[in-house]
Amino acid sequence: MLEKLHQTFLKSSGVNTDTRIIAKNQLFFALKGKNFNGNEYIEQALKNDAIHAVSSDAKWLTDPRVTVVKNTLTTLQELATFHRNYLNIPIIALTGSNGKTTTKELILSVLTNQFKVKGTKGNLNNHIGVPITLLSFDTSLQIGVVEMGANHPKEIAGLCNIAQPDIGLITNYGKAHLEGFGSIEGVKNSKSELYAYLKENNRKVIVGKWDPEQIVRTVGMNQFFTPSNTSIHSNTPFIQFIVEGNLIKTQLTGVYNYHNALFAYTVGKLMEMQPKQIISGIENYAPKNNRSQIIIKNKTKIILDAYNANPTSMSVALENLASQNYINKTAILGDMFELGNYAAEEHQNIASLTQKLKIDDVYLIGENFFKSRITSAKQFEELSTFLKNTNINTDKEQVILIKGSRGMGLEKILESQTLKN
Repeated sequence: MLEKLHQTFLKSSGVNTDTRIIAKNQLFFALKGKNFNGNEYIEQALKNDAIHAVSSDAKWLTDPRVTVVKNTLTTLQELATFHRNYLNIPIIALTGSNGKTTTKELILSVLTNQFKVKGTKGNLNNHIGVPITLLSFDTSLQIGVVEMGANHPKEIAGLCNIAQPDIGLITNYGKAHLEGFGSIEGVKNSKSELYAYLKENNRKVIVGKWDPEQIVRTVGMNQFFTPSNTSIHSNTPFIQFIVEGNLIKTQLTGVYNYHNALFAYTVGKLMEMQPKQIISGIENYAPKNNRSQIIIKNKTKIILDAYNANPTSMSVALENLASQNYINKTAILGDMFELGNYAAEEHQNIASLTQKLKIDDVYLIGENFFKSRITSAKQFEELSTFLKNTNINTDKEQVILIKGSRGMGLEKILESQTLKN
């Protein structure tokens, strides 16, 4: 059945799980969950010119336009693995608590200078997104790059079994999704499921020289280390660093992105690229989509990092803000989600860190930060009230950090009158 379905897939224009955006000749998978049932939309998918549909509803057994299976999600994942082996190209997988997407984009920017390459788009990095990513790869590709996200144990292991990576790296271990992982140790063990797969299958692992714990966890594996003869040359306004005698001028802010760039550099070396091509790839990458994005308004420099947040990424972002060579520094921080029982403690730690770093102006937004007892914060109001009542003058020289979990929607600050001066 899987081979026959794959033949149908090869004739299609791709897979889709949403009839609202289905395109002509796409293969529709009727996924089923607690609050939705894709089987109810099969007729709509076929009317919208889907080439075929995959369903778990037996009523479609006699319809040649539909393949009926026990579980459509499992079939989607199995088809993705089948296609991955059909293509037989190197797959680079990466996970980590922070910096996954930036590192992935840096790697793609480097590899594009020599190879036909494609990677994860948007946030398609979970049990549904990874299969969709793999099925977006075609025979023209030479390398695939797959980002893997997780918020509970065994998830990375499952994604590895689907993508079967040849090379892997973990950007870092941090305090993300503590509600699902249970503790920082749970984060480390769960992310390291990637290492377990790579070790068991004798695949390659890229390890940051700066991370002793990851070095220890990968002992006995086929290790490739980031270069050790490196140094940061400048962090004003963007990171510049020297690696193996070469100066690389990035469009990235924050020392944490120095490590992300080194991962991309190492991938390029592992793929036997010339230093000039690698450096060009790193230098040409400019952050977007609210991830460490630099925006200049009048005399104000804004660091928009509002796609995601956890205690670790929030801390390094604040440290980067404190290091900026500006007279006035402002932090606009939104709640960090999925921290469970750690929420109160971690939000208080961040509030206290703003005091320790002597950030000039601090605005804390959201229910968790509202509970914080820090006395130096200027406001503890909800976002809507904050946008209505606050006006920040961009005509003075200053740097502003905007950071919070995606659900806080802090990027709306740029659309309001708050920063339109």
